[in-house]
Amino acid sequence: MNRLRTIDVALDEMLVNLAAIVLRLSKPDVTRTPEARRALAQSVHQYAVCAKRSRDPRVHDLKSRLEETLKPSLRIVAKDGVKVS
Repeated sequence: MNRLRTIDVALDEMLVNLAAIVLRLSKPDVTRTPEARRALAQSVHQYAVCAKRSRDPRVHDLKSRLEETLKPSLRIVAKDGVKVS
């Protein structure tokens, strides 16, 4: 059983490291093209699938942060000085 725990911890560490890489690649200056955005979305999805069974809270936090990178940035639009949604 100790070997399984060791493997589980190693996988969690790998997921944390992978998330750090994907987060660096999610920067707007890296994901300028539609192809890069699709690749990012695929990487985030694959990470989420792998993270699903993890019990490590860091992995789930990073999953949430990665999923946030896929959401479009919203702009506040104003017309005649009044905010328009």
